[in-house]
Amino acid sequence: MNLICYLSNGYPTIEDSIAMAQTYVAAGCDMIEIDFPGRNPYLESEFIAKRMQKALETCGNYREYMEGMARVKKLLPDTRFLLLLYEDTLEEIGYAAFVDFCKTNGFMDLILVGLKDDAIKDRLMADGLRVSCYVQFDLPDAEVQQAMRSNGFVYMQAKPTEGRQHPQYPSLQQCIDFLRRQGIDRPIYCGVGVHAPQDVAMVKAAGADGAFVGSAILKLHDDREALINEIGRFKAFA
Repeated sequence: MNLICYLSNGYPTIEDSIAMAQTYVAAGCDMIEIDFPGRNPYLESEFIAKRMQKALETCGNYREYMEGMARVKKLLPDTRFLLLLYEDTLEEIGYAAFVDFCKTNGFMDLILVGLKDDAIKDRLMADGLRVSCYVQFDLPDAEVQQAMRSNGFVYMQAKPTEGRQHPQYPSLQQCIDFLRRQGIDRPIYCGVGVHAPQDVAMVKAAGADGAFVGSAILKLHDDREALINEIGRFKAFA
């Protein structure tokens, strides 16, 4: 199963992010979720939002982020990246420029958030990019339908919040099995609630294709040795 680590792009600098991506892979990370820091990251935790704010204070030019990401891809040609960005960030970059950047550098998998409607998402899919869909643990019908219509991976909530579980599918394995029965044969990666290596083991046992790890790794940013060791611990359970 794939271990997917979150990388705060531009925190504290773009150069540091380039070095950190290499550290992630050397430590055992299979895939990297890398963000375009949002100017209004209202869907993020306070921890992530503050990192995005700090990154933009250092560099507010998205072209420079794109140049740094292109360098990372050349340094790590065999590593798959998942790009997280808000719709308004894409609009600021410019649709044509963003699609050209993705295709030129092999960034084909997107986590697109903050959508006003489905117009840009549908256009991206028509242009050959893969757009993921998030599905909460209680399997809301609208989210399941979106996942069925999408062409990207399914981002499945790993643990329920506030006791919200589907009465017929109360476990993660049952949720994943349900999605498979709907005809979804694309990868299912689980995140939100994966804080310890044992959570990765749980995600693997449920039949997922990957597990997202975020703050557990990010909080070790200033202790590179501890960060490397922690990625290794998570990877051992993947």
